[in-house]
Amino acid sequence: MLRQLRRRWIGLLLALPVLVTGPLSLPASSAEAPLSTESRAVASAIPLEEITATTTQVASGLKRPTALAAPDDGTGRLFITEKFGTVRVYDPATGLASAPLLDITSQVDSSDNERGLLGIALPPDFVQSQQLYLAFTALPDGAVTLARYSLADARLEVLLQQPHADYTNHNGGQLAFGPDGKLYWAIGDGGGAGDPFDSGQRTDTLLGKILRLDVSRSCGALPYCIPADNPFAGVAGARGEIWVWGARNPWRFSFDPADGSMWVADVGQGLWEEIDHLTRDEQPGTNLGWSCYEGPQVFDASQCSSGARYRAQDFYYSHYTGSCAVIGGQVYRGRQFADLAGGTYIATDYCTSTIWALRPDSNGVLRQAAIGQMPTQVTAFGSTPQGELYVVNDLPGGLHRVSFAHTTPTCQVAVTTNVWGTGMAVYLTVTNRGTTPINGWALEFPLPYGQAVISDWNTTLTNIGDLYTASDSGYNSAIPPGGSITLGYLASHTDDRSAPGRFLLNKASCARTGS
Repeated sequence: MLRQLRRRWIGLLLALPVLVTGPLSLPASSAEAPLSTESRAVASAIPLEEITATTTQVASGLKRPTALAAPDDGTGRLFITEKFGTVRVYDPATGLASAPLLDITSQVDSSDNERGLLGIALPPDFVQSQQLYLAFTALPDGAVTLARYSLADARLEVLLQQPHADYTNHNGGQLAFGPDGKLYWAIGDGGGAGDPFDSGQRTDTLLGKILRLDVSRSCGALPYCIPADNPFAGVAGARGEIWVWGARNPWRFSFDPADGSMWVADVGQGLWEEIDHLTRDEQPGTNLGWSCYEGPQVFDASQCSSGARYRAQDFYYSHYTGSCAVIGGQVYRGRQFADLAGGTYIATDYCTSTIWALRPDSNGVLRQAAIGQMPTQVTAFGSTPQGELYVVNDLPGGLHRVSFAHTTPTCQVAVTTNVWGTGMAVYLTVTNRGTTPINGWALEFPLPYGQAVISDWNTTLTNIGDLYTASDSGYNSAIPPGGSITLGYLASHTDDRSAPGRFLLNKASCARTGS
């Protein structure tokens, strides 16, 4: 999914990867009370590989849904934005209402694939104010727009616009109120390919940024205020609204209600998709690296500065299995599956629909696993006030509830590493935890960027990009129930000495232990 010619069917609003040559280096009841802070902070101790996520469709008939939000008003409703400028209401008791909650189609430029009504956020005082916030591309010229809408009198008030006329892609659009009550808004780098405006590494533009605004009041001529503790507030030549910079198209970000950390999913150019987990302390002024970097790799050396500090990615994956655009999700903090998935961040990819699960372990190491498949072309996640997760998908346009189940992988991979200088040896012990013999095996895993295999033993290693497959050597092709085989490889490394983070044995996820 690397080239523009696939843009005809890829679907809605995502920065489709374009292969560009650059310098290559290295359902709870609505009546339930929200969880307490103490309850939210508890993370499941069950390994990620023992979790399976599934979805259940609860509504159909949506027209290219793009985002969803849930009012904390005891109704159990979900508000769902549609690309063309409407907001629909889903009620778990009565289903999807035919009449929209609001209709601003006359204001929205929904031309091309990525323009339209892109985001929605409900303020903490929504029940009293009956106001909500919308992000959309506006007529007549596609300006990326933040507006406040009053349900009481159907009044739309534009608060901030960023010109975006040259290209129709990379509009961002995510809106969310943070734990501090401020409104956060993501805007893409201006579109095209390769950051033609050098937006990512500039602070004099809102393109390629996540903004932080105080929309509860106005300051001077602005219908909002720039918080005094924003990192560029008062800095000459910089936009004070900027909170996080160096982004390409941060289509979806979210806050963990337990600790206020921010999870940012930034859609890649043509090689890498990335997810960044920013604590509250490190968020202000974080530089995600685009377009000096795409994921872990230098993309455009001319955009790299010797004095800059770029934030390394917490998770990244390549396009070699057909991936095309990361769809950032949320940390599960609901009650129904708390013992199983509590504290787990869930995301997906628009093209492969793989469900990614990420969660820090007790040592702060971010564990990763693929735990299922989403419906085709998911565009956004949302959660109820009680923390239960939902997703919407683009075509054919449905709403789906996310559930989790405990499963037992039939394989386990124990990892041991021996690292020195610029080299490392990695030993993988594969155990058959099932009840039937394995006759013939292939172990798949991604190699961290900057590592290269020099030799291997007890297997034959092949690769496509960063994805490696270790196949049996004939004499060790049979693994009886409870039996194990050990294989390994010698590799060089640059600055990443980590072992592979996830494994598939004959296409099935394996439990992972060790370093």
